[in-house]
Amino acid sequence: MKTLLLIEDNDEIRENTAEILELSMYKVITAPNGKDGVEKAIEHKPDLIICDIMMPVLDGYGVLHALHRNENLKNIPFIFLTAKSERTDFRKGMELGADDYITKPFDGVELLNAIDSRLKKAEIAKKDFANNLEGVNQLILESSSGDVLKAMVENRSINNYKKKQVIYKEGNHPGNLYYVLSGKIKTVKSNDDGKELVTDLYSAGDFLGHIALLQGGVYRETAEAIDETEVAIIPKKEFEELLSSSREVAQKFINLLAKNIAEKENQLLSLAYNSLRKKVADALIVLKKKYHNGNDGQFSIDISRENLANIAGTATESLIRTLSDFKSEKLIEIKDGHITITNDKKLESMIN
Repeated sequence: MKTLLLIEDNDEIRENTAEILELSMYKVITAPNGKDGVEKAIEHKPDLIICDIMMPVLDGYGVLHALHRNENLKNIPFIFLTAKSERTDFRKGMELGADDYITKPFDGVELLNAIDSRLKKAEIAKKDFANNLEGVNQLILESSSGDVLKAMVENRSINNYKKKQVIYKEGNHPGNLYYVLSGKIKTVKSNDDGKELVTDLYSAGDFLGHIALLQGGVYRETAEAIDETEVAIIPKKEFEELLSSSREVAQKFINLLAKNIAEKENQLLSLAYNSLRKKVADALIVLKKKYHNGNDGQFSIDISRENLANIAGTATESLIRTLSDFKSEKLIEIKDGHITITNDKKLESMIN
């Protein structure tokens, strides 16, 4: 049962509204003024708050401001109740972060529909959708955010890239969001001597190119196909429409696209401080986590030693020597260029 907090100074409106909500199977907590409302919000942490604007002690704007300063309460859906004479002031509340408003006098159906809509959106925002096309499809389906989102997924052009073909180049201005339908992609950064570092790996279902779009800058890295790759193109304009169509969808989509930031930080820390053996072991484990099909069998991959060295952040010659050591220690097998991990537990627990 969802818990609602109703903050309303008019006794008759408060009692009648509470009765309507209780008959609709909500647990209702009431408060006669803003100060009591904030205290009860802290005590009970309701699933949604309905609040009058004009109240003694602390008005609705003050309540909303106080809640947004509290980390545990700032994301609770908030609906303002406003009299018709106050309607021109409702924008102030929306700018402060309110999710909706209901104009008095209102009927029960109008209020219940608003509550139901806000609770559903709050549940969507809590869900952890996968960072791929399936996750976005699920997000769109559950959020029901309209034709723009459906068109973004369904009406897309597809580009095919050959091995080593560049998808976008460092320093260029972004025009599209990309997601991979098949194949493998790497993103790399190069120094003045032309030495490359692989900053990320992408496979079917992954998005890329989003950071530059979100930052409004240029690409900070170059994206290149590792093998034959099929990529779907989402134009920048459609991506921006998606972000502006719904606050909840925008927040969740940004979370999906920025999910790998912590992983990149860990990667940079590893490259800076790990030993050669640890770097190579970590690179092999990263490849397994990224490209393993999920079956119980051993993971095997055909990857150039140059690419693997760029992932590990070491020289190709050093990588080859380390792979030879791992083979002697029966951690991997090498046959016809394919690397098969035979003891992933020892690789994962490799001492630095």
